[in-house]
Amino acid sequence: MANLDASQLSQPVTSVPAQARPRFAWLSDRWIATLFLAPTLLLLLFMTVFPLVWSLALSFTEWSVTRDAQNPPVGIGTENYIELLSDTRIGNRTWDRFVVTGQFVVPAVTIELLLGFGVAFLLNRSFTGRGVLMILLLVPMMLSPVVVALFWRFMMQGEGILNFYVTLLGAAPVGWLTDRFTVIWSLVIVDVWMWTPFMMLISLAGLSAVPKYLYEAAAVDRAGAWFRFRHITLPMVMPLLLIAIIFRTMDAYKLFDQAFVLLGAGGGPGRAGQTAALWVYEVAFSNFDTGQGSALGYIMLVVIIALANVFIRVLNGLKAGQQ
Repeated sequence: MANLDASQLSQPVTSVPAQARPRFAWLSDRWIATLFLAPTLLLLLFMTVFPLVWSLALSFTEWSVTRDAQNPPVGIGTENYIELLSDTRIGNRTWDRFVVTGQFVVPAVTIELLLGFGVAFLLNRSFTGRGVLMILLLVPMMLSPVVVALFWRFMMQGEGILNFYVTLLGAAPVGWLTDRFTVIWSLVIVDVWMWTPFMMLISLAGLSAVPKYLYEAAAVDRAGAWFRFRHITLPMVMPLLLIAIIFRTMDAYKLFDQAFVLLGAGGGPGRAGQTAALWVYEVAFSNFDTGQGSALGYIMLVVIIALANVFIRVLNGLKAGQQ
């Protein structure tokens, strides 16, 4: 620096030659993120968003994927929705299917909640073999729903193992899948067996998160077991239980695979077990009425959004009460 005169110091710094620049100098962090995310976003757009928008458009048309494949859909406005919700030519079957769905969802989710929370309450302590027992209890949830349904269909046949034990008790064999008064409870039994571990897992997570000092303070005040459960355990676990109820209600509401394997698309004798999802399948893929099937799918979507909003309002009310 001492040998440089003022004229040399005042000269501007020349730019780096193009040959000396890195080959991928233009590849900034933003471009790298875009390159990695673009394929995923395009796939999501193609597999999810496009069918959603396309089916919504079809719900306002009269079109069949087989009968009118060579012709464009014909717009008919809201006639599909009006016919599904009010037309007596189909005997208000849409409403009947939602009633059947409610008859399945309410007892299934309630029993899963009670059993799952009870088992979690028993497991929320240290004892020998606790880890192995938890793994065994989680096995049903890890199986494929179709495999579970096939497994139970064999058990519920006329001479299956369930009726074997029923006859051992001195009762008459039960038509689990052939009696219109028992098919709903057959669906409930299968769903409870498979998804009670999910409720147990969520409940156990909530019970494990309850601060121990609350129980210690209650013990110092000589609080009883019911008082501790009512005023400490239940309020602390309730937000997680409501989240579990939301997920299970949404999943049970759109039950298809287990019901289809057990009862077929017709829902068993007298359509007694035909849930709303099975009704969508029959309209869209048995009757090949694509427009009406799309409309029925969006009716189901509106119902489940309304139910989810009710649960979310209750959950927000609980959180506000705890603050």
